[in-house]
Amino acid sequence: MSSVVVVLLLLAGLSESAGRILPLVATRYSASRPIVAIGLLLTGAMVESAVIALWPRTASTLAELVVSAPSSHAALTWTPGLVAPLVLAAVLAFPLLGPLLHLLLIVGVGVGLVAPLSEMTDLGWWAAAGCVAVAGVGLAAAVEVVRNLLVKISASGAQESLT
Repeated sequence: MSSVVVVLLLLAGLSESAGRILPLVATRYSASRPIVAIGLLLTGAMVESAVIALWPRTASTLAELVVSAPSSHAALTWTPGLVAPLVLAAVLAFPLLGPLLHLLLIVGVGVGLVAPLSEMTDLGWWAAAGCVAVAGVGLAAAVEVVRNLLVKISASGAQESLT
């Protein structure tokens, strides 16, 4: 991955993380703002960036499983042209600024991944689109499960400290 792609992935991850964490900070007055900004925001940015970076690799792996033969081609990777719309999509992830537009941009980025994946694996366009969609939804679901577990763990820890 080039340094431009890495920077764009980190910016998209930071923006996505800010879209999830800043509304949380605004509603909780007891949270220390610097700790939230440094701890949660940067940790969330790294997690979101990693998930975004894994999306084309996961889609490539799924496509190889569908074809049921290892591909002689390299795995699908991000290019600056493919990842740049994610930065815009992440900026629009702020809850009241346009969740529908954010979803449409994510779908558009996914569609941008389909053509290169289809060419690399000799899958049809629809099969490649299915691999990209399953990879994206699967990664998002995995992160959501971990996020919900952490919320439950932290909530039960806070209840135990009160008693």
